[in-house]
Amino acid sequence: MNTKKILSLVVLGFAFLATVNTFAQKATTNIVGVAVGSADHSTLVAAVKASGLVETLSSKGPFTVFAPTNEAFSKLPKGTIESLLDPANLKTLQSILTYHVIAGKLDSKSVVEAIKANNGTVTLTTVQGEKLVASLKGTNVIITDEKGGIATVTAVDLEATNGVIHVINSVLMP
Repeated sequence: MNTKKILSLVVLGFAFLATVNTFAQKATTNIVGVAVGSADHSTLVAAVKASGLVETLSSKGPFTVFAPTNEAFSKLPKGTIESLLDPANLKTLQSILTYHVIAGKLDSKSVVEAIKANNGTVTLTTVQGEKLVASLKGTNVIITDEKGGIATVTAVDLEATNGVIHVINSVLMP
């Protein structure tokens, strides 16, 4: 075998290993990893870290997370984020974050089908224990919290090894 063929095989081998390694990384990214990889969710990631929920959201699951963007957090009254990140408010922060999590994996198709099957709304029980109501406004899925606050789902089906993330444009409040 000549040197050119050997070199070609070595290059192909490295390319194959790089492809397998990239696939393996994607296949092992959990919900926290997906959020960490998103520039639009740095506030959420900071809150998850401050709340001590990294281990929980990295566990087997499956979970469905309605993930507020940085812009969604910026809609909160001035000082709210800083107050929530204060260790004295740990229980409140945990309550708000777990209010965005549903046990089980609900992709966007399942959510829309459930809304349609239940005459236009479906009630979802959060890991926190309270309820969210999902409905349709045109083609958009709307999530309403128990205080009447509304969030629109802006991106769907961000897959993770332990569930799925749907991006929302407002923070939901229990």
